[in-house]
Amino acid sequence: MTVLAWGLGLVMFSPILWMILTSFKTELDAFSNPLNLLSVHWTIDNYLQVRERSDYLGFALNSVLLSVGSTIAGLLIGSPAAWAMAFQLGKRTKYLLLFILSTKMMPGVGVLIPVYLLLRDAGLLDAHLGLGLVLFMINLPVIIWLLYSYFKEIPPEILELSRIDGLSPWREFVYVVVPLAIPGTTATLLLGIILAWNESFWTLNLTSSSAAPLTVFIASYSKPEGLFWAKLSAASILATAPILILGWFSQRQLVRGLTFGALD
Repeated sequence: MTVLAWGLGLVMFSPILWMILTSFKTELDAFSNPLNLLSVHWTIDNYLQVRERSDYLGFALNSVLLSVGSTIAGLLIGSPAAWAMAFQLGKRTKYLLLFILSTKMMPGVGVLIPVYLLLRDAGLLDAHLGLGLVLFMINLPVIIWLLYSYFKEIPPEILELSRIDGLSPWREFVYVVVPLAIPGTTATLLLGIILAWNESFWTLNLTSSSAAPLTVFIASYSKPEGLFWAKLSAASILATAPILILGWFSQRQLVRGLTFGALD
């Protein structure tokens, strides 16, 4: 099983490894000999040119603001909603949950035009607030579902004791439910940031310069005259490195949160 796990891990890591190696090749070697690793000219010029021709820090700051801001907003709205559906069950709670999840099944291209027109008329096109609202709305169903599953794992006896002690519903949520669900909330926060960071469809269609995140930064290396494979790989490494580092250092919290309540 260990060998199988390592083999699967290497297969999943191979595209990233190919991208890393390509980023250190010349454009000629990257295009003509994509699998050749011996007779190539290794260089860091791609990274230098990417940094010189693009405002990488500006794109990165936009990605941080949009991903963190939209996820925190999703937690602020999604936490009370998930708590209400987990502990204040109604006759149609399950149908409401299914409806919330069904909104993620609609392809984004189906609502692109009305969303684009709404943002344009509101003056929020290519703006942090406009794109942040879109990212918030598309990730809110996932946040609610994750938090709902974590809240359901909290023993109901604890909530009954808090109510016997006279806690109001709001104080029960703030002082009992939220602290007990910290592992799940942390995992939801990290996953929400990752989803928002990697979102490309909406960012490419709703931004161009002012609020453009790193996904637009990567796409800028795909030109009508062709693809610049080496520079595109270097740009991709620079764009994905922050979120890869975040995932690496927070993997313990992710695993703990995703397995929260799995065992009694």
